[in-house]
Amino acid sequence: MPTAELTRKGALLSNFKNISSRIAAARAKTGGTPPETSFIAVTKYAADEDVKTLIEAGAVKIAGENKVQDARTKWVNGALAPLRGRVTLHFIGHLQTNKAKAAVETFDWIDCIDSARIASEIDRHAAALGKTVPVMIQLKLTASATQSGIAHAQAGALLAEIRGMKNLDPRGYMGIAPAGAPEEELKAVFAEAKKIFDRDFSGPGNYLSLGMSGDYELAVEAGSNLPRIGSSLFV
Repeated sequence: MPTAELTRKGALLSNFKNISSRIAAARAKTGGTPPETSFIAVTKYAADEDVKTLIEAGAVKIAGENKVQDARTKWVNGALAPLRGRVTLHFIGHLQTNKAKAAVETFDWIDCIDSARIASEIDRHAAALGKTVPVMIQLKLTASATQSGIAHAQAGALLAEIRGMKNLDPRGYMGIAPAGAPEEELKAVFAEAKKIFDRDFSGPGNYLSLGMSGDYELAVEAGSNLPRIGSSLFV
């Protein structure tokens, strides 16, 4: 392997180990015995070779993409297709109903359900393919009109509807914190999401997906066990 490739591989693995260590430290601050914390490697802006390097090294086992067509280009028809079976692929973007079929075909998990309508579409296409799709409900954590998600007060009702759909397996909540918010605001936002998660889910195999590269330690301290990290990993 050329020196440049070895250097890049070393940098990527160092990033991965650093993130993993910081997550472990943040988890330790919660006290008690919180569930093991993994993270989604957000690969939407990453170079294919970087992603391949981390998968082949056994580091990345969960990946996330936020555009259906881009994911299909990379993971179904492109450079990452030979490694597709080695990762669990999550859809983490805003999903439109006209992309539901392709999303069900492409992804293992869909983490961004924010309405009964989109849930019903995913359920319908999953039934046609004879599969059950693990899903998460996206909570709206900001006042921004452009931010997707369901209001906290409506989350329980949506979860009840999803639990009545035969081909969906609800596994938790995800959310995107306000960009650039101060630490105290982030703590409050994450704490509120954790309350809703604890109310509606219990036991292993369920996930609270909060936190990204800029705030994942605060999110993990608040109880997130599946943050989504891209830029810090592939820098």
